[in-house]
Amino acid sequence: MKIPITQTKKWQKLQQDLGNKTFFEKKSDFEYLAIEKHTPVGNYLFLPYGPVAKSDQGFLDAINSLIDLARNHRCIFIRLEPQDAAYRALLPMNSKKVKDVEPAETWVLDLPDISTADPLDDQSIKALLPSRLLRYYKNMAKQGITIEKSHDPADIHYLVELQSALAAEKGITTFTADYLKTELEQDFATLYLLLQHMSPAMLASTGDAAWGTPTPARVGENAATGPVECSDDRTRQDAPSAAGPVETDVDHVLAAGLVFDDATTRYNLQGAQSETGRKLHATGILTIELILDAVQNGQKTFDFWGIAPEGAPATHPWAGFTAFKKTFAGREVKYAGTYDLPTDPLRYRLYQFLRRFRH
Repeated sequence: MKIPITQTKKWQKLQQDLGNKTFFEKKSDFEYLAIEKHTPVGNYLFLPYGPVAKSDQGFLDAINSLIDLARNHRCIFIRLEPQDAAYRALLPMNSKKVKDVEPAETWVLDLPDISTADPLDDQSIKALLPSRLLRYYKNMAKQGITIEKSHDPADIHYLVELQSALAAEKGITTFTADYLKTELEQDFATLYLLLQHMSPAMLASTGDAAWGTPTPARVGENAATGPVECSDDRTRQDAPSAAGPVETDVDHVLAAGLVFDDATTRYNLQGAQSETGRKLHATGILTIELILDAVQNGQKTFDFWGIAPEGAPATHPWAGFTAFKKTFAGREVKYAGTYDLPTDPLRYRLYQFLRRFRH
């Protein structure tokens, strides 16, 4: 049975670092990670993409184990998300379909083994990638674009700033800086930054107005006086000094992506780009880099982590990035979705009432 990263001991450590109480159970025919969540009515157990089982009987054993766990800890319900859609038929009769927490559908690439040092020398890899984006990727150096990897939690602010601008534009909710920082602190997480190098001459010729939406920036250290500091750490101009203007290079962060890795799969969970990055196809360039690195790591699957439901209208909030993901030669995967299994029916009805009242 394939264990999603959200049902592993490493995900348990992340949840504990976030301050959540967790329960991990592993038997010969099933395993699960349950995270205790809180409501005004009482607590419940949440299993992101779990439980996982080897067989129908293993799934039923997992459900019975979870019911005992929930009752022992006075939880009012269990929120289940088995990835195997066939397990829907085995859910207890009192289970209720609720709004999906983790995406119920995703887009994945099956990554082939390669015998070449450069993945782009392998035709099977090139066949996975949109030719237009591949052309931009190959020519990124001409635009002064480079890509860096970071495991430094302090760098998470680049992603936070880009996501904040996106949230303001689209009216969506994003994770907090502390949450994302804690994710990057895990040994399975890597932050990718797509940078465009701007020399003093380029800055003088373009000016800040050319960048539109403020773009997070890194200041180079090639100037004699060192990097220029700026309180908001976004696009910076040269700061004056007694000796005249300080000349320094700036690397604008056009896009950022946070990925999680296990032995077989790369999960593309978080990402955002600036307005300028959008014009330069930054997300497409960065996504190709993420895929090529996964191939070189020997991983078998690249999981885009969520697409809009089949048949969703063009107005669906995920329509845009779903269309982008499907330009890659992958396949759609459907999961069972999210279900609530009440273990305290009275308090669960009260929980549902309060949710309807709140919304």
